[in-house]
Amino acid sequence: MKKKFSCEIDCANCAAKVEDAVKKIDGVKDARVNFMTQKFTLEAEDDRFEAILKQAVQTGKKIEPDFEIDC
Repeated sequence: MKKKFSCEIDCANCAAKVEDAVKKIDGVKDARVNFMTQKFTLEAEDDRFEAILKQAVQTGKKIEPDFEIDC
């Protein structure tokens, strides 16, 4: 499953760090964090998507405390 979300991220460097970290999560097929458009795209296993999304947000918050997504 692939879904796009609006997100809040403060800088391009933080977006790149969050993207790299989320890609390392088990079950993630692809992830993109676009600072310019404030979009977060997650492609992950269908049966675990919600759990992976939650873990992705937690991972993002460890790197950038202001990282938020709108579901």
